[in-house]
Amino acid sequence: MLCEILDRKVPRADGLGHETQITYVTDRPGHDFRYDIDISKIDRDLGWRPSRELLAGLEETVDWYLTHPDWVDSVLQKQDFSAWIDANYQKRN
Repeated sequence: MLCEILDRKVPRADGLGHETQITYVTDRPGHDFRYDIDISKIDRDLGWRPSRELLAGLEETVDWYLTHPDWVDSVLQKQDFSAWIDANYQKRN
Protein backbone atom coordinates (compact mmCIF):
# COMPACT_ATOMS: atom_id res chain seq x y z
CA MET A 1 0.00 0.00 0.00
CA LEU A 2 2.80 2.40 0.86
CA CYS A 3 4.53 1.83 -2.47
CA GLU A 4 1.28 2.50 -4.33
CA ILE A 5 0.75 5.72 -2.37
CA LEU A 6 4.31 6.85 -3.07
CA ASP A 7 3.97 5.97 -6.76
CA ARG A 8 1.00 8.38 -6.93
CA LYS A 9 2.43 11.16 -4.79
CA VAL A 10 6.16 11.10 -5.62
CA PRO A 11 6.82 8.97 -8.70
CA ARG A 12 10.40 7.86 -9.20
CA ALA A 13 12.39 9.73 -11.84
CA ASP A 14 13.29 6.45 -13.57
CA GLY A 15 9.61 5.57 -14.03
CA LEU A 16 9.87 2.39 -11.98
CA GLY A 17 7.51 1.73 -9.10
CA HIS A 18 8.73 2.12 -5.53
CA GLU A 19 8.11 -1.59 -5.03
CA THR A 20 11.20 -2.32 -7.14
CA GLN A 21 13.30 -1.03 -4.22
CA ILE A 22 12.12 -3.84 -1.95
CA THR A 23 14.60 -6.62 -1.33
CA TYR A 24 12.95 -9.80 -0.16
CA VAL A 25 14.88 -11.96 2.30
CA THR A 26 14.41 -15.48 3.57
CA ASP A 27 11.88 -15.70 6.38
CA ARG A 28 13.24 -16.51 9.79
CA PRO A 29 12.34 -19.98 11.13
CA GLY A 30 9.05 -20.04 12.99
CA HIS A 31 7.96 -16.71 11.54
CA ASP A 32 4.20 -16.17 11.49
CA PHE A 33 2.83 -15.99 7.97
CA ARG A 34 -0.17 -13.87 8.89
CA TYR A 35 -0.77 -11.09 11.37
CA ASP A 36 -4.43 -10.37 11.87
CA ILE A 37 -5.48 -7.92 14.55
CA ASP A 38 -8.64 -8.77 16.47
CA ILE A 39 -10.03 -5.63 18.10
CA SER A 40 -13.13 -7.29 19.54
CA LYS A 41 -11.83 -7.23 23.15
CA ILE A 42 -10.82 -3.56 23.16
CA ASP A 43 -14.07 -2.71 21.39
CA ARG A 44 -16.13 -4.73 23.89
CA ASP A 45 -14.26 -3.65 27.04
CA LEU A 46 -13.45 -0.03 26.22
CA GLY A 47 -15.65 0.82 23.25
CA TRP A 48 -12.57 1.72 21.20
CA ARG A 49 -12.72 1.61 17.42
CA PRO A 50 -10.15 2.90 14.93
CA SER A 51 -10.86 6.48 13.94
CA ARG A 52 -9.84 5.92 10.33
CA GLU A 53 -9.36 3.13 7.82
CA LEU A 54 -5.84 1.78 7.29
CA LEU A 55 -5.41 3.24 3.80
CA ALA A 56 -6.54 6.70 4.93
CA GLY A 57 -4.12 6.56 7.86
CA LEU A 58 -1.25 5.53 5.60
CA GLU A 59 -2.08 8.39 3.20
CA GLU A 60 -2.05 10.88 6.10
CA THR A 61 1.26 9.50 7.38
CA VAL A 62 2.93 9.72 3.96
CA ASP A 63 1.58 13.26 3.53
CA TRP A 64 3.06 14.26 6.91
CA TYR A 65 6.52 12.97 6.01
CA LEU A 66 6.38 14.63 2.59
CA THR A 67 5.45 17.99 4.12
CA HIS A 68 8.14 17.78 6.83
CA PRO A 69 11.39 17.13 4.93
CA ASP A 70 13.45 19.12 7.45
CA TRP A 71 12.39 16.74 10.24
CA VAL A 72 13.19 13.70 8.09
CA ASP A 73 16.62 15.12 7.21
CA SER A 74 17.38 15.84 10.87
CA VAL A 75 16.64 12.22 11.80
CA LEU A 76 18.75 10.88 8.93
CA GLN A 77 21.70 13.01 10.07
CA LYS A 78 21.74 11.65 13.62
CA GLN A 79 24.70 9.38 14.29
CA ASP A 80 22.71 6.91 16.38
CA PHE A 81 20.24 6.49 13.52
CA SER A 82 23.05 5.94 11.02
CA ALA A 83 24.62 3.35 13.32
CA TRP A 84 21.27 1.59 13.70
CA ILE A 85 20.78 1.48 9.92
CA ASP A 86 24.31 0.12 9.46
CA ALA A 87 23.83 -2.56 12.09
CA ASN A 88 20.39 -3.63 10.96
CA TYR A 89 20.45 -3.21 7.20
CA GLN A 90 23.63 -2.20 5.41
CA LYS A 91 25.96 -4.74 7.00
CA ARG A 92 23.60 -7.70 6.72
CA ASN A 93 24.37 -10.68 4.55
